[in-house]
Amino acid sequence: MKVGIIGLGLMGGSFALALKRRFKDRDEKLEIIGLDHNDQHCLEALELKIADKITDDITDLFNLDLIVLTIPVNAILKILPELKDVSSDTTIIDFGSTKEKIVDAIPKEIRANFVASHPMTGTEKFGPSAATRKLYRGKVVVLCNKEENAKRHLKFAKDIFRDIGMKIFYMNAKEHDVHAAYISHMPHAVSYALANTVMAQENPKAILALAGGGFKDMSRIAKSSPNMWIDIFKQNKQNLLTAMKEFKKELEQLENFIEEDNFESAKNWILKANNLHDIL
Repeated sequence: MKVGIIGLGLMGGSFALALKRRFKDRDEKLEIIGLDHNDQHCLEALELKIADKITDDITDLFNLDLIVLTIPVNAILKILPELKDVSSDTTIIDFGSTKEKIVDAIPKEIRANFVASHPMTGTEKFGPSAATRKLYRGKVVVLCNKEENAKRHLKFAKDIFRDIGMKIFYMNAKEHDVHAAYISHMPHAVSYALANTVMAQENPKAILALAGGGFKDMSRIAKSSPNMWIDIFKQNKQNLLTAMKEFKKELEQLENFIEEDNFESAKNWILKANNLHDIL
């Protein structure tokens, strides 16, 4: 099987390593061809055996078995018109964190073989050196608007995701973006805000001395790539703004309880929040 991966950072590199693990004990040969605008990423991907070959010509990928787009969401939008001549036998999968604009922009020539997906996984680290073959194991991947896919391409994508240990859910792209705003995008915004608030008030020595597990857990994702997250915030702007307004209402409610010494209501507010972990 020949696979082209566009974007050789955490997501693309981890996908490559997971695929290589899948093929390790098989007779079938796997070849991974990487493409990345960052020359250093290309060198690292070869050194780390993430990619077997590197190309800077996207047309080299047009007749492979699979093309995977693991680049930021705005970059996916820019590259889509260049993919309209990809073979109808080639399955294309994108890993974009927002889906509606991407789905709407897929050229009609490749709509049947383009599987819009969002693997719900990641870390605050980025680049090929952050890649790990276990990143996708046990995690959820959302496939959007599957009714627009040819059955063979959808099955091929599903088989690969299952082979690397993922659980598959289905949503339409619009619905996905609403949910992602609350569950993924707004929490990142909150983490950045928390980090900036603390850094504006505290000296580094105090942060180092007092920052416990709770603060580290909440601020960990504030280390995530600003370029990637600005793209996501742009693409999911309205849904994110709605989620942030709802979050501010909840925070203001707690603020009012504390100001009014209404700690019984604050306790009930916290107990309601505890119910989330009955779902997770």
